[in-house]
Amino acid sequence: MRRSVFDEDHESFRQTLRSFIEAEVVPHYDEWFAAGVVPRELYTKLADLGLFGISVPEEYGGAGIDSHKFEAIQYEETTRAGVLFGGSGVHVLLALPYIKMLATEEQKQRYLPKFVSAEEMWALAMTEPGTGSDVAGMRSTAKLSEDGTHYVLNGAKTFITGGVLADRVIVCARTSPPKEDDRRFGISLFAVDTSLPGYSVGRKLDKLGLRTSDTAELAFVDVKVPVEDLLGEENKGFAYLGVNLASERWGIAYGAYAQAAAAVRMAQTYVEQRQIFGKPVASFQNSKFELAACKAEVDAAQAVADRALEALDAGELTPAEAASAKLFCTEVAHRVIDRCLQLHGGYGYMNEYPIARLYADNRVNRIYGGTSEVMKTIIAKDMGL
Repeated sequence: MRRSVFDEDHESFRQTLRSFIEAEVVPHYDEWFAAGVVPRELYTKLADLGLFGISVPEEYGGAGIDSHKFEAIQYEETTRAGVLFGGSGVHVLLALPYIKMLATEEQKQRYLPKFVSAEEMWALAMTEPGTGSDVAGMRSTAKLSEDGTHYVLNGAKTFITGGVLADRVIVCARTSPPKEDDRRFGISLFAVDTSLPGYSVGRKLDKLGLRTSDTAELAFVDVKVPVEDLLGEENKGFAYLGVNLASERWGIAYGAYAQAAAAVRMAQTYVEQRQIFGKPVASFQNSKFELAACKAEVDAAQAVADRALEALDAGELTPAEAASAKLFCTEVAHRVIDRCLQLHGGYGYMNEYPIARLYADNRVNRIYGGTSEVMKTIIAKDMGL
């Protein structure tokens, strides 16, 4: 079936990005994988390529293109090559929407030029030890000083992607206690400068997958955050978080579809080259049937991911639709990647083969951005159940 989601400009971008990955990322990726983090210089190169400013308005140094299609191509091309761009996805897909939606003109003038150039890398800090998906249960606090010049931030966050190298982090904290009939009330968002006294990065977490995407624990001890770095209004943070969950879940869905597609390509290449009993593994009926079944699932996931992309760009992607896309695409990717690894035999279990890394990277898709169980709850509620 003809795919119509991308035009000539998108395909030109794809070729530029593919060449960049082959020249600047693939030759060094094993070293980055072993270190568990990408070098800061990669972000500068990505900024020079224009990746961080695509949807940033022109007056702040961006290209002013209001579309997620270039992000979608990044998912496809990085997974195709078996690489990651570290925490850059959080920088663009998670942090930027909050800046664009909530920042005042003065804040945009301060934040966005440095965002586009990678002078300041951003992350998002919601999750706390013991809260997980229960965002309303967070305990970090930000109390306004008596003179009204700053907030005093105290608390801790965990599982913060990009947290090691981040220069600013959008931190969710309580500025007021929850109401009896509304535990979501009282959360506010702050664009916290990570160089402030009392801000510290704890452990760089040792993850199963996404090894080059630095994930950290953060701690705040009497951090004085200027009032000028409050994003949006006090106590309305939970509602703000809900607005951007649809785009976050689309990103996970699209990334999962791209991973599944990459797995099929990897497996096909492997079985065509691998010889057993004097014949290519691809010549056996089981190999053909397994790859055919995986390809059919990937085709379906691509259709769902593309439809969600078009709806997102049109401003029409609902929370339930985003949850449905995430649930479907992540579950498809789980099945497909597992079957493609099986076709590699014992070599599929070795990290020197991209399929092994892909298998580990994929597992978190059914956890972060809301677990599969949470997605089912959202969908069921939308069905009136």
